[in-house]
Amino acid sequence: MASIVNRRATFDYFIISRLTAGIVLYGTEIKSIREGKASLTDAYCQFENGELWVKQMRISPYKFGSYANHDEMRVRKLLLNRQELRRLERQVADSGKTIIPLKIFFTEKGLAKMEIGLAQGKHNYDKRQSLKEKDIDRDTARYVRR
Repeated sequence: MASIVNRRATFDYFIISRLTAGIVLYGTEIKSIREGKASLTDAYCQFENGELWVKQMRISPYKFGSYANHDEMRVRKLLLNRQELRRLERQVADSGKTIIPLKIFFTEKGLAKMEIGLAQGKHNYDKRQSLKEKDIDRDTARYVRR
């Protein structure tokens, strides 16, 4: 079981802190995630009525699902305790920060969890700097192997 990672997150955002949250999912959604048929690329988290929801997370329909198959762009609820929710809501409301999903993984018990991150957006010059650092690291690794 491989985890599903949002690779775009570290390129577009500075990750300030990370949290692990449970997700409310249907059975066919769990089966699709186990097959690796999910995407977090455009996903984001938003508060509504004191609860945290994941939007724009794509989980492909399960190919062996019947009439009970799920909607692939359904809004899904995240499970956190009350103190964590209040702290995150304060931090998001105060400044230009957002909450983005970073990774979906399975625990030893087989439960699906989502790692979310409190993030602040990068400017274009920050992204260029990240690309330069990545190129330099790749070049040094290439020369070290020779």
